[in-house]
Amino acid sequence: MADRKRHAAATGSFWSGTITFGLVSIQVDLYAAHRPKPASLRMVDRHGTPLQRRYFCPSDHQPVAKEEIVRGFEVEEGRFIVVSDEELEALEPKKSREIDLRSFVAVAELDPVYFQHAYFLVPSGGVTKAYRLLAQIMEQSGRAGIATFVMREREHLVAIIAEAGILRAETLRFADEIRLPAAIGLPPLEKAPAAMVQQLQQEMKKLRADRFEPKLLQDRHAHRLLALVQEKLKAGADVVEKPAAAEAEGAEIIDLMEIIKSRFAARGKGAA
Repeated sequence: MADRKRHAAATGSFWSGTITFGLVSIQVDLYAAHRPKPASLRMVDRHGTPLQRRYFCPSDHQPVAKEEIVRGFEVEEGRFIVVSDEELEALEPKKSREIDLRSFVAVAELDPVYFQHAYFLVPSGGVTKAYRLLAQIMEQSGRAGIATFVMREREHLVAIIAEAGILRAETLRFADEIRLPAAIGLPPLEKAPAAMVQQLQQEMKKLRADRFEPKLLQDRHAHRLLALVQEKLKAGADVVEKPAAAEAEGAEIIDLMEIIKSRFAARGKGAA
């Protein structure tokens, strides 16, 4: 069982590197913090064959071969600057396996509007003590690490946050990606009448809760869709099958918490 978990950990992470700052160096693996949607639909024809998307020219309605497709930056309507693959590669940052931690800031200073994608950082290389210590100190001090690292040919800015002894990396949007309230036409603030303020306060008090209910995070649409599919499958209604060649077997589902527990247990008290 332990061997299978280690294999799952080795194949499940899509990026491995090292958190570095000062004389500290901690090896980590990166895992997506989000699972795929529990219920999703694919485009198929009426015979059950999955469909593929292809590019076509709107002028003659003919498909365009891959070798005829280039990338272009639109400088004005209908006018593009073509950029080659070689030119794009020259713009890529230098490949690195380091998460370069630049500073520690108060978690309260991080505006969630900048958060883009969440990832878990899991200790790698059998070294867990330094990982545990860093997560503990960051969590107790209420500090988040601001770092940069290169993934998929792009440099990302991330906030590393510690929760329940585990490090999570939130990739951050850049400043020019955030829309200001004024840009979407919000009216200027005006002083509200006292009666309106009191009424809103009373209505909010009626709905006050001591804690957030996790059950609110359930995807009710997905549950209804799965129930519909199960009902149709049981009745044998609208069932179509992909002809002939079967798809490759899907990858084994990775249980992230089991991976983290196994990493910590692998070394125990003797970890460096």
